[in-house]
Amino acid sequence: MKSAYYDANYLFKFQFNENGLDDVRKHASTVDVLVCSLHGRAKVVSAGHCKLREGDITKDEFAALIQQLSIDTSGGAIRWIPVSGDLIARTESVYLEAPAETFLRAADALHLAGANEHGFNEIYSNDRHLLAAAPLFSLKGVNVIAK
Repeated sequence: MKSAYYDANYLFKFQFNENGLDDVRKHASTVDVLVCSLHGRAKVVSAGHCKLREGDITKDEFAALIQQLSIDTSGGAIRWIPVSGDLIARTESVYLEAPAETFLRAADALHLAGANEHGFNEIYSNDRHLLAAAPLFSLKGVNVIAK
């Protein structure tokens, strides 16, 4: 079974017709399952709630987002990696070795550590900071969105 690790930014594109959706959808069609750290699910829901708060979507559309995440999860389209103590320890070890000028947010570190710890060689995102930090976790950062 072929899988790809997507960060929350890429998964969110499926819920809302954001820039780059067609490119992300095209890549997603080449794999059987999308994988993301469990905190990414919370980030997708949080981003959806932000759209609700800003008036970009309705309460019903927000509910549909959460329902679709549940459907995709139970149907096996998305697999969520748990955030464990080992994953936190992995992020700590990378922070200890990272150059001082490295811009690495905690949520990005969890994505990167999760992808690495679960055997991925690549991580898919359009977040420039996450992509730049990917090598710290022995990962290749890939953005499939055409420039």
